[in-house]
Amino acid sequence: QVQLVESGGGLVQAGGSLRLSCAASGSIFRFNLMGWYRQAPGKQRDLVAVITSAGITNYAGSVKGRFTISRDNAKNTLYLQMNSLKAEDTAVYFCAADQNGRRYWGQGTQVTVSS
Repeated sequence: QVQLVESGGGLVQAGGSLRLSCAASGSIFRFNLMGWYRQAPGKQRDLVAVITSAGITNYAGSVKGRFTISRDNAKNTLYLQMNSLKAEDTAVYFCAADQNGRRYWGQGTQVTVSS
């Protein structure tokens, strides 16, 4: 059973920073891909950033240069460092992990950016 627990969300002013964490149950070596997605009210869930087991990253154009995804295999944790936050970054952020063709999701953490 895979469990992903996000933390680090909150309320921040525009231009500020937050770091999200996603703690996995057990080793994250088993996940060939991990990532962050976000969903704003009334909108679909969109990709924010992903990272492979080899450390290759990919970002949505809207966050490139502002957000950084990383993984700490020793701590079984995925991170998303978010800088220069904008009001349009407001959403629920979800952690995801892929294993053997199946995607697992966390419960989400709310990020609210006030302008």
